Amino acid sequence: MESRETRDWAREMKFKTDLAHWPEIVAWSRANLQPDGHGSGEHADVYQTSSLYFETPEFHVYRRCGSYGRSKFRIRRYGTAQLMFLERKFRTERLLAKRRTSVPIADLQRMDAAHVDPSWEGYWFYRRVRLRQLRPLIQLSYDRVARVGQSPTGPVRITVDKNLKVLPMPDRAFLDGVGMPILQGDCIIEVKYRVELPTVFKQLAAKFDLQAQKISKFRSALRSLDYPLPKDEDEEVPTSIADAENAPGGNAGYFD
Repeated sequence: MESRETRDWAREMKFKTDLAHWPEIVAWSRANLQPDGHGSGEHADVYQTSSLYFETPEFHVYRRCGSYGRSKFRIRRYGTAQLMFLERKFRTERLLAKRRTSVPIADLQRMDAAHVDPSWEGYWFYRRVRLRQLRPLIQLSYDRVARVGQSPTGPVRITVDKNLKVLPMPDRAFLDGVGMPILQGDCIIEVKYRVELPTVFKQLAAKFDLQAQKISKFRSALRSLDYPLPKDEDEEVPTSIADAENAPGGNAGYFD
């Protein structure tokens, strides 16, 4: 199964806050927004997410070199499902495009093959990562609660992530529940919207005294593994909601 999504004027904003606030933030999200219809648990909004992130030997994605800074390739799995999702996200200041194809987990072995049948559903992903000399470098996993809603400018979504773990990838495989904890004591909140920050998210920020941050789970994970990678001067520096809204795409330069 394949899906493609293109959103004009897509924006996002991220917050990092103390893990102690997680129960209250999740409760507020459930009171003010709806489940997205795909999650599990009592509220149909819980995910155990693991993603294999692709990178070049020279860390072109992390360093945002040319087109590498506008796209990310990853393979995502939910829980212990026997399906995985081959994903490409492409972002500019104005546009977000996402392509996603589900294939059996056993197809992961195809990524090592010298040649793959072009009729395979995931061939587009295989071809692109090979052309760009990308390889799976880390597994990033976390627990997520996701809620959705509507605003005058379009659909909105919030995710609240905790228990982040990173694992270097010597082999192309998912390893459930394994990894080194990162961003311990924190939870990461991401809000996605179109055009302008909707009232519901302004209320969230005000209620929990949240300040926006340029933060990327992918970038934080790589640095935690002691790769010699610099942090941007304004990365993970709290800023006002107004300043974050004026940044290109929200703080989308740090999309995961």
